[in-house]
Amino acid sequence: MSAPAALPFATDAALPAVPSTQPVAARRGRSVGAIAAGFFITAALSLGTDQVLHVLGVYPPWGEPMFSTGLNVLALAYRIVFTVLGCYLTARLAPRRPMRHALILGWIGFALSTLGAIVAMRVANLGPNWYPILLALSSLPCAWLGGALYRPASSSR
Repeated sequence: MSAPAALPFATDAALPAVPSTQPVAARRGRSVGAIAAGFFITAALSLGTDQVLHVLGVYPPWGEPMFSTGLNVLALAYRIVFTVLGCYLTARLAPRRPMRHALILGWIGFALSTLGAIVAMRVANLGPNWYPILLALSSLPCAWLGGALYRPASSSR
């Protein structure tokens, strides 16, 4: 008996089924590279923006709590934008099934953000608890949006 077919994600179903001429190992390498690229661009943009805002004195010095609602909303807003961008990049670089790749990155972001939220709330006390919780909860919707924004050239009309 054969294994059941994987259910396609919403935007993956709309893409034409194109047989791959690449060996499985090469596709797997490109898949890992696509996810890593999205992860690193998201992290670099987020931390780079944090650093600029710390240097400019908008944020308090590193390691000090930031309880200002406005500053936490600002941080959440640009992290959401950067997460969507990183997941879009992941989908764009994926050898196939772009939405699946974007959502895998979303699950990685969810797991890491959840761990960060636990540490922030129980150990570090660096700000309001709603911020790391919303950061974790926004991971999957941002990943879906990033994957949905990618439209391969072959599917445009």
